[in-house]
Amino acid sequence: MMRVTVAERLGLSALIGRRLLRSLLERINTHPLLRWRYGSGKTDRLLIAPQDLRTADATRASEIYAGRFAFAGKVVICDRRSPFEMIPPSDEWAVMLLSFSWLRHLRAADSAITRANARALIDDWITIQGGWDPLGWRGDILARRILCWLSQAPFVLQDADARFYRRFTRSLSRQVRYLRRTLRHSRDGLPRLQALMALNYASLCMQGQASALRSNARKLIEELRAQILPDGGHVSRNPGALIEILADLLPLRQLFSARNLQPPQAINNAIDRMMPMLRFFRHADGNFAQFNGMGPTPVDLLATVLAYDDARGQPLSNAPHSGYQRMEAAQTALVLDTGRPPPLGVSQEAHAGCLSFELSWRQHRLVVNCGLPAVNRETWRQVARATSAHSTVTVHEQSSCLFLEAAPFRRLLGGVPILAGPRDVRTERDEHDGAVMLRASHDGYAADCGIVHTRALRLSADGRALDGEDSFSAAGHGEIPGNDDYAVRFHLHPAIKASRLSDGRGVILLLPDKEVWTFATMADAVQLEESVYLSSTEGPRRTVQIVVYGHASTTSAVRWSFRHTPPATPGARPEKLDEPELPLGK
Repeated sequence: MMRVTVAERLGLSALIGRRLLRSLLERINTHPLLRWRYGSGKTDRLLIAPQDLRTADATRASEIYAGRFAFAGKVVICDRRSPFEMIPPSDEWAVMLLSFSWLRHLRAADSAITRANARALIDDWITIQGGWDPLGWRGDILARRILCWLSQAPFVLQDADARFYRRFTRSLSRQVRYLRRTLRHSRDGLPRLQALMALNYASLCMQGQASALRSNARKLIEELRAQILPDGGHVSRNPGALIEILADLLPLRQLFSARNLQPPQAINNAIDRMMPMLRFFRHADGNFAQFNGMGPTPVDLLATVLAYDDARGQPLSNAPHSGYQRMEAAQTALVLDTGRPPPLGVSQEAHAGCLSFELSWRQHRLVVNCGLPAVNRETWRQVARATSAHSTVTVHEQSSCLFLEAAPFRRLLGGVPILAGPRDVRTERDEHDGAVMLRASHDGYAADCGIVHTRALRLSADGRALDGEDSFSAAGHGEIPGNDDYAVRFHLHPAIKASRLSDGRGVILLLPDKEVWTFATMADAVQLEESVYLSSTEGPRRTVQIVVYGHASTTSAVRWSFRHTPPATPGARPEKLDEPELPLGK
């Protein structure tokens, strides 16, 4: 088992202590004798409604009207009962229902029937769970529901009578007060940032909440500075977090302007830093690279968010604070993970994928990581977080990070955090005559296996050749110990058809447009093994992975290459596969 330093143990103890205290305070605040503090109060008044950037589907309105609630891959047919009285088939389904994100689908249909249906469902929720509910009033769900109610208020309140208006605004005010007073109990990272954005939405949209605007804006500024890194990445290292944050932060900036208020400069700065990072992670087909909790890319939402990017410049090539590198030449792009695990408190979705990469050419992704599915994430999460689910090296069938998987801690910490992982990750980058070269190393296997893994890459100027080398050296001084077996893995996208060459040292990759790439290595043998691509919009899909096995004590370096094979000219002799070039001199 990976050794844990004293600092890491102290960090874990401090995190557990904070979570225990928050849990105790939350129990106190939600005690029936104290819930009166969040009571109805006077009727509030809505001044303005924020824009909703997320895509709506009007065809789903008829399903909801018929009592058929299809969320997160599960379907519940209510049969004239309220959906809030039904037993949820999964936690993901319950989160989707209670967040009210489906209101946008009713608004897309925009008819008297859908408006009446929306009001009836909101009225049901106020009656059944409006007082309090352990899941429905959880911080992340509560914040999303406040955002959805505010953004869909013009649709919901059109033609509404005075009774429903009072009931709606009183419930909304109660939820905002509860969220504000329990903010310190929210989870670190994205949930807390979303809660603060919801409070700022309420301060700008509701007359009775305006007095809290200065305090809420100050807290949001502090949180943005803490969570948005100097290069524009998120502290969790999850690329998908950027899309979610911008989808809420852009309308918030518009709200300030609509109220004739100057948006805080920190909001503008955060947006300006995050926008280039969207292009950094995006492949030519519009999908994001699969790192650290990223699932299927919401391509339509991403396109909407990118439309607000005034610069529309080239993506960054180096994101040192986020721990990523991008290599790009002609029509080829590669994104490499060169970062340490994120801080313990925001590592519940982070992966053990150090030095893994994704490779794309034109509109096709060749090499990928397994990613996460859109639904049933908890079923796959720990499998997808393992190093073996990434296009990198595993040593002795272990992951490069240690996950804290004990059930009591999982419940307390809201997931499975990374307790230990690579501590020393080094990166060198060079460009010469149009070619891009990278050399990176990490010590994630040093404690258990006594091995330091180094990966060197060279992308040619025309983008048609990627040469790589994975090498293994002893940690510190001395020889490599016994646990030295390794596997170099390259997971292929499901659209790629792979065939192993007869000599066993190469693989032909046939792309959907019939173009051909070739993988070659001078190692003893290449294996084609089963894999699964989890991040497809259609759900998990079968695919294959190229695997090269070896022992570091006998074969301390593996050279390999991916090369585009030009279409054969009639009568021409087949091109000989050359030995991969050494990317960077040692």
